[in-house]
Amino acid sequence: MQKGLIIKNITNKYYIKSEEVIYEAVARGKFKQEEVTPTVGDNVEIEITDEQNKKAIIEKIIERKNFSRRPKVANLTSLICVIATKLPKPDLLMLDKQLVFTEYLNIRPTIVVNKIDLDENTALKIKNEYSNIGYKVIITNAITGQGIKEILDKNQEDLQIIALSGNSGVGKSSIINKILNKNEAVAGEISTKNRRGKNTTTITSLYEIEKNIYLVDTPGFSTFDINEIESNDLDKYFIEFRDYLTQCEYQGCSHVKEENCGIKSAIENGKISRNRYDRYVKIYKDLKYKEEHKKW
Repeated sequence: MQKGLIIKNITNKYYIKSEEVIYEAVARGKFKQEEVTPTVGDNVEIEITDEQNKKAIIEKIIERKNFSRRPKVANLTSLICVIATKLPKPDLLMLDKQLVFTEYLNIRPTIVVNKIDLDENTALKIKNEYSNIGYKVIITNAITGQGIKEILDKNQEDLQIIALSGNSGVGKSSIINKILNKNEAVAGEISTKNRRGKNTTTITSLYEIEKNIYLVDTPGFSTFDINEIESNDLDKYFIEFRDYLTQCEYQGCSHVKEENCGIKSAIENGKISRNRYDRYVKIYKDLKYKEEHKKW
């Protein structure tokens, strides 16, 4: 058996890098029975069936460090959350869901505010809000290349698998093009008719930027589900809440209806952004509703 890394998935075909060779592979039928599907980012064991034509079969999926359904990738080490200043307008609710998910998976988040040329004031406002609570924020222009070199952390020695996440049209594929300095990823378009992003990326692929640094290109999406997270645990993943959770009077405080709440006091004292808190409440209520209406 050889070990390899899945770098591309097209329907039921998997392209696996093993010892600097790319094999085209299919998965054993047993994975369907085990209800596990190989995905980009998986480390796998393969059996070579045709060395000349580089064909193989996936025999085993090595235990994952983590798994994200959206974007669909295994063993992710970092998520680059991309939003635009305009066209489409910044979706901070989705951004906060993405940040919550990075905390849940224990992976590094980076916020990229693209299209600074369309609205510099909005870009700076977003950077200020999220930098103040400890997140890395980079302002970019994917057309000119401004800020692109700052996105990747090339000081890490371990294997990095990095994904870009964000609404269609925010410039994910254009940023990937700039990072790769080529046009392998298809740049997204904005419909002038409805001003919504047109998703043009159709294949999930993992690009080797340099040794041990891989970048995942995934299809765009307009929602971000974090249903794996329990509503009662949500406050743990809003990083600016952590210092005030012990100041709530009631154990298990949801910070929504309760009085004598440490989070609410911090908001009144200007320690926590009310806008972020309002989005927390929105996410909390959505999770709570889904839990109460879950079909067993």
